[in-house]
Amino acid sequence: MKILAIDTSQKTVSIAVVADDMLRADIFVDNGRHHSEILMPAVEQALRLAGFQPDEMDFFAVTIGPGSFTGLRIGAATIKGLALSTGKPVVGVSTLEALALNAALVGQQMICPMLDAQKNQVYTALYRPDAGPAVKRTTAEQVVDVDRWLKELKGDIIFLGDGAVKYAQRIHARYASAACIAEGRQNHVRAAAAAVLARDQFLQGRRLDLLTFTPCYLRPSEAERSIRQETSEIDKPQGFR
Repeated sequence: MKILAIDTSQKTVSIAVVADDMLRADIFVDNGRHHSEILMPAVEQALRLAGFQPDEMDFFAVTIGPGSFTGLRIGAATIKGLALSTGKPVVGVSTLEALALNAALVGQQMICPMLDAQKNQVYTALYRPDAGPAVKRTTAEQVVDVDRWLKELKGDIIFLGDGAVKYAQRIHARYASAACIAEGRQNHVRAAAAAVLARDQFLQGRRLDLLTFTPCYLRPSEAERSIRQETSEIDKPQGFR
């Protein structure tokens, strides 16, 4: 089984090509450039290094959120283009689950991926290690105030993600020496993890509808909130003069 997986949910870009459960190419870019500049050249390079053409893939995998609004849109548009041009199906993977998979083999602690959502909020959920290199979600994915979220947590937990890095001092203040925060590459979503998760979904017959699927943002964008506010103002009853 051949899989091309991409992640653009953070400031980074990650592409992986997996064939017969072996990682054939793995590209990770973190240079501050816009996703639209990096993604397609990186996809082409990954396929070239792995020795495949796009139409040789059995399916494509993409992280569908939560995460960066712009990044997720670019990832979704790119994967739709590849799928429509090749006729191959697409499988969507939770960004938080892919991130949590980085810590699946670390121990038996609960896993708390945290992506920075700005405004003192994080995208997060709780996971526990499952059989093999897998995790099982135990709470709903949500966008939540970081201080309120930390007050709700109990037990041994490993934190990871750019949100965990950003709020590391608060995590340590809440958990003292018991706090365990991942380091280095464990805090980035990797396309290779998305490919692992997508493979199981594909075997279960789960596919995205190319005509209707949209990223999972968990909250409206600033532009959408502005439009709603303007619409609300327009719809308000106007007094007679």
